[in-house]
Amino acid sequence: MSGSQSIFGTMLQEFDGAARILNLEPGIWRILTAPKRQIIVSCPVQMDSGDIKVFTGYRVQYNVSLGPAKGGIRYHPDVTLDEVTTLAAWMTWKCAVAHIPFGGGKGGVVCDPSRMSRRELEALTRRYVAEIIDAIGPEKDVPAPDVNTNEQTMAWVMDTYSMHVGHTSTAVVTGKPIELGGSLGRREATGRGVMLVTRESAHHLGFELSGARVAIQGFGNVGGVSAALLAEQGARIVAVADWKGGTYNAAGLDIPALLTYAQQHKTVAGFPRGDALSNAELFALEVDVLIPAALENQITMENAPTLKTRVLVEGANGPTTPEAHRYLHRQGVFVVPDILANCGGVTASYFEWVQDRHGYFWTEQEVNERLERKICTAFEEVLTTMKRYQVDMRTAAYLVAINRVAAVTRMRGMYA
Repeated sequence: MSGSQSIFGTMLQEFDGAARILNLEPGIWRILTAPKRQIIVSCPVQMDSGDIKVFTGYRVQYNVSLGPAKGGIRYHPDVTLDEVTTLAAWMTWKCAVAHIPFGGGKGGVVCDPSRMSRRELEALTRRYVAEIIDAIGPEKDVPAPDVNTNEQTMAWVMDTYSMHVGHTSTAVVTGKPIELGGSLGRREATGRGVMLVTRESAHHLGFELSGARVAIQGFGNVGGVSAALLAEQGARIVAVADWKGGTYNAAGLDIPALLTYAQQHKTVAGFPRGDALSNAELFALEVDVLIPAALENQITMENAPTLKTRVLVEGANGPTTPEAHRYLHRQGVFVVPDILANCGGVTASYFEWVQDRHGYFWTEQEVNERLERKICTAFEEVLTTMKRYQVDMRTAAYLVAINRVAAVTRMRGMYA
């Protein structure tokens, strides 16, 4: 997660290209490239040893023109304000592309959760929430899980906020356990969205998803669910890699068996029903679909020329550098950008927030059907924009998003 300064630069490059096409007026341009609010807090925590450690926490609300800020909280040693700001900006465009009434937010705490006990993590979470309490709420800013945070973390966030306001407020956070007002289908939603845009891409390019060869980098919540759902659609998942290594089978990997293996071994490396391969080898495979679903900046000008895929679906945030993306576009690779490809998660979070506010919950089938409608509509809108302006899908997605946020900014006017 290093190089966050360049990640913000990446976002600005993507923004600027689309803003020029839209002839965005300078004032709106300046508003949309400046974060609304950046909060830095100190979180003192008494550790199990008795020592007091002070952790640095961030919460950024990039833009809230369309509605409350929405975005995860990540716990990682490399969290920086630049990284959190960039991710909050991406959330702004992601919500706008998905046409959901949220702005973009993101949070993070500089810590190494693998070296902390459950009690220490709970104490840190509660102190962090207490420090940013005035900035969050169902109508202000709605956090969610992200890197190294989960349903339990969100339950602590919800409880801490509820204790402060004096009543149970389930809608302050999404990604909660089902018992606490979480939504069915949310955990699989990002991967389901990846599957849906892959299916729509294949339809657009005129090939069948059934039998298509797919390679996936990353086998966590996004990569693993994508693999399972694509396999259900008849796709052949020929390769999967994660942080420790990869596995390859030309005839198609047994995904249910691989999911079980990965759960037991915490990696796909060493899977007995496949041949070992590295991340570099995975990227160089001749496939129909390549899905980077790990970390940012994975596809650069160093490895982009080795790619042999028809479709690149960005399951992760910012996995492709701008230079690599331009190269791949020139080579005729159909790239589905992150702000469209992985917007399934925030769409299902929106559904959870709606259900909490109404106190009425949908079946998993209802959630999945609504998600499919949202994702397919967003894909169609970006595709139409791509054809209209004769640009690539990433620029088209930014055109849709920026246009939506800019229009609302103009309508609302300036509060002086």
